[in-house]
Amino acid sequence: MIRRLILILFISFFLAPGSYSQNTDNDKRLLEIVKQKGEVLVTIPYSDRKSIDVLTRNVSILSADGKTINISLSPITADWFLSQNYSYDILVDSGQKGIVSAASIEQAMDWESYPTYEQYDSIMQSFITLYPSLCKLETIGTSIYGKKVFALKISDNVSSDEDEPEVFYSSTMHGDETGGFILMLRLTDYLLKNYNTSSRVKTLVDNLEIWINPLANPDGTYKTGNIMSSPVRYNANGYDLNRNFPDPVTPNTVKQKETIDMIKFLRDHRFVLSANFHAGVEVVNYPWDRWLSKIHADDSWFLNISRAYADTVHVYSGPAYMNFLDNGVTRGSVWYVVYGGRQDFVTSELQGREVTIELDDIHVTPAAQLSLLWQNNWRSLLGYLENAMYGIHGKTVNLVSSEPVPAKIYITGHDKDSSQIYSDTLTGSFIRMLAPGSWNLTFSAYGYNDTTISDLVLQGRQKMELSVKMKPKTSSIDTTTPQSPALYPNPARSELKALLHNITAGPVNVRIFNQTGMLLRDFKTTAWQGIPVSIDISSLPAGIYSVVFTNINSRAAEHGRFVIIK
Repeated sequence: MIRRLILILFISFFLAPGSYSQNTDNDKRLLEIVKQKGEVLVTIPYSDRKSIDVLTRNVSILSADGKTINISLSPITADWFLSQNYSYDILVDSGQKGIVSAASIEQAMDWESYPTYEQYDSIMQSFITLYPSLCKLETIGTSIYGKKVFALKISDNVSSDEDEPEVFYSSTMHGDETGGFILMLRLTDYLLKNYNTSSRVKTLVDNLEIWINPLANPDGTYKTGNIMSSPVRYNANGYDLNRNFPDPVTPNTVKQKETIDMIKFLRDHRFVLSANFHAGVEVVNYPWDRWLSKIHADDSWFLNISRAYADTVHVYSGPAYMNFLDNGVTRGSVWYVVYGGRQDFVTSELQGREVTIELDDIHVTPAAQLSLLWQNNWRSLLGYLENAMYGIHGKTVNLVSSEPVPAKIYITGHDKDSSQIYSDTLTGSFIRMLAPGSWNLTFSAYGYNDTTISDLVLQGRQKMELSVKMKPKTSSIDTTTPQSPALYPNPARSELKALLHNITAGPVNVRIFNQTGMLLRDFKTTAWQGIPVSIDISSLPAGIYSVVFTNINSRAAEHGRFVIIK
């Protein structure tokens, strides 16, 4: 399905996978291309799903259409591929001939050419200079070669951490899939320029905290230089970053720097809705990528929002655009299984909701088609973000004190495979996006009676607001305002000490929660008067946490917050 790929070598007939490769010249040519360019594209005949599963565990599959499988090989996967003796053809992506570098920042910001890396840096800086009240710039991390991985926050009160849904767009974790890079820059520019003139834009910016990461793999796009010339899929170490995230079943053991930085950023923010942008085909791909036999609990919701993106595209594009598989939509594993992908990591571990949007049949969108890519997609980009404003929005609070309660929120008989959500530890806020229907939500928190609210009838594109008052389980001592322990060092790295008040000392239950209210630690220990409790936190990632100490006998409790730095 990848257009404009030119076969440069032909084999007179296909050999079955596992048989001896008869064309040693082809093998030498393949290795030469990998050494010279850092990547080579090949195609092999489609066989069966079992064979594809072996492939996807070892190399990066680009596309499978039932007849052929298109594969990208890097310096660290080429030898394995050749050892399997597949019959293959080598492909050259002629789309890279469409790269036109901007001569200036002004030209780059016409969005019809590709910026240099320095121009990209300057463009991101210019946004915060021109719109200081609407945006701020953060650095997720740096690449192997030291290039910055930027994220821009757009919000009406951008300097404040408001109690609003956080959403995230990220592009080009495959360095040679470049159309989304420009699309994200242009979307940023559009949101900022039109805040005061477009009611739709203003509603988004006023009600959401929008984060945009235009370029997740700068080394793949620019390598060691400043000009985009021969971008590749992989990072500088030859790894596919979209096969490098923790797998829900068999976590990867090798994590690249860019992945580690991105994981920390994602864990810190816990985005309720996100999308990452790619190219190679034209389709909206939703979870699960990892499992063919499992269906996400909110599969119908995922299908609805994916269908809405593609159908909106169809209204404003030509008939041939974004019509791959089910007219531009697929559940990922139905297409082919992916291990270590980002969308499944976000959706499984972080209880977020993420899709993968493939924007173009060509990896490197020719500069001449960048404006068309924008015209085809910008309305869908806005519409996708609007999904975070729908569904059930609410807060979980203590019935007596009205203090926020970190609670697990789930639907009995519906939720499975980590599809439940959690209310925020600090605010008690939650958002559950659901397909239209009648729903029964259960709220569960330590020390509180479970609360179920039944028959919540949700319409499409509707926001329902809910206040959930949770009743403490036991005596009046539980309803008093908890004291705060002395926590030190704070920030901490590997060990935290807590000096408790005398009323709490004795046998205590210790619970540690992350920012979204997920319970990470739950254990018992003894707190002696005047002697601090030591807690090993070396296995927890950097971030902000809450800790609650509860005397097992008296139920006296105190809680505090601490920060971990690495």
